[in-house]
Amino acid sequence: MNKWINRMVVVLLAVVFAVPLIWTIVTSLTPSREITQRVNPFWTANPTFENYINAWNSAPFLTYYYNTLVIVLGILLVQLFTITLASYAFARVNFWGKNVIFIIFLTQLMIPPDILIFPNYTIMQQLGLVDTKLAVMLPYWASAFGVFLLRQTFKQVPYDLEEAARIDGCRWWQTLWHVYIPAAKPTYIAFALVSISTHWSNFMWPLIVTDTVNSRPLTVGMALFAQSYETGAQWGTVTAATIMVIFPVLLAFLIFQRQFVTSFMHSGIK
Repeated sequence: MNKWINRMVVVLLAVVFAVPLIWTIVTSLTPSREITQRVNPFWTANPTFENYINAWNSAPFLTYYYNTLVIVLGILLVQLFTITLASYAFARVNFWGKNVIFIIFLTQLMIPPDILIFPNYTIMQQLGLVDTKLAVMLPYWASAFGVFLLRQTFKQVPYDLEEAARIDGCRWWQTLWHVYIPAAKPTYIAFALVSISTHWSNFMWPLIVTDTVNSRPLTVGMALFAQSYETGAQWGTVTAATIMVIFPVLLAFLIFQRQFVTSFMHSGIK
């Protein structure tokens, strides 16, 4: 009985989340002249890619894609480096006040990012980095969530493996590279998905700190694009642009969803 109820809840949630996505996809494939005349909002008799072509030609999406890829990958690469070192230190290195420092470090999870927008902007202005991709990346180069997730995984690695590596003459960084990192591969994939999806869809901070097309990511560009079509209510073009923005993240999640779920289960997060 409980399994049946759980499955029904899962199916219901899936339908709730899928309905807006299906409507957006169908609308993006519907000719603009037919959108307001449709009887069924989840079906189109004459699918077309005209809306995608119009959206692509109406805004510099290629530049927005490039900026977003640079920002997202730049944040992720630095985060992987910082969370790996911090997680190893909190999991295996003994030093004074480790547990207290770790708790203080985790308080970052309880601070809403929007609270830090003004001080972060002030710092970027003093550094002369306003309206640059580096300014968008810099505040996110450390991740308390990533450290917590990876620390849980590192603590589950048998300590005997580290001892064996030391007997073989490995230094701490060699042990980290050859023992801990391979064992945490699913966790790295899960964190990468979280990081990519978070910063791919980040809007408020890039909106504040960027002013030109050369540094704006997709989210800001999409907002400006939708605003330009607001009076015309051309939903086909707007929904087509929306699909172009979310498609890479959606595809990545569908490909790596098994590793994503597995890593959280192994991290002790239920």
